Amino acid sequence: MTWYALQHKPAQGDRALSHLQNLEIVCFYPKITVEKIKAGKRTKKLEPLFPGYLFVNLEQTDPAWAKLRSTRGVLRVVGFANKPAAIGDDVIQHIEQSLDSVAEQGGIKPGQAVQLNEGPFEGINAIFQAYDGEARAIVLINFMQKRQEVKVPLSSIKA
Repeated sequence: MTWYALQHKPAQGDRALSHLQNLEIVCFYPKITVEKIKAGKRTKKLEPLFPGYLFVNLEQTDPAWAKLRSTRGVLRVVGFANKPAAIGDDVIQHIEQSLDSVAEQGGIKPGQAVQLNEGPFEGINAIFQAYDGEARAIVLINFMQKRQEVKVPLSSIKA
């Protein structure tokens, strides 16, 4: 069996996935958790890694091909010269294996040690506490033999 890319209608990826799975078609719709700032608050949201696309695993002779275009949420099969473009198994396996590492790259985690590299606290080691809006962060520093909570620009933090 070979993998192919399908383009889904805007905001209907989950719907297309559900209907394709009802047709017993093997599907792959990679999603990652993304931090977004909405109204000054950081939120985590699950989003597709490839917006607008999902992958299906079919044989060229499979009768399900006739149903693909009429499946709810599916826009078209991605192809060239009126032929579906095949995607190698190794590419899909690489995407599956890379999903965790892509998700882990999203920002500094609370409790992580950081160093301040500019401003009045330059060179001081700190502990990251939380984000404070889009451009600032709250960190803990040891100052005058006491732990102090300080708000600093995100640009001044080095993990």
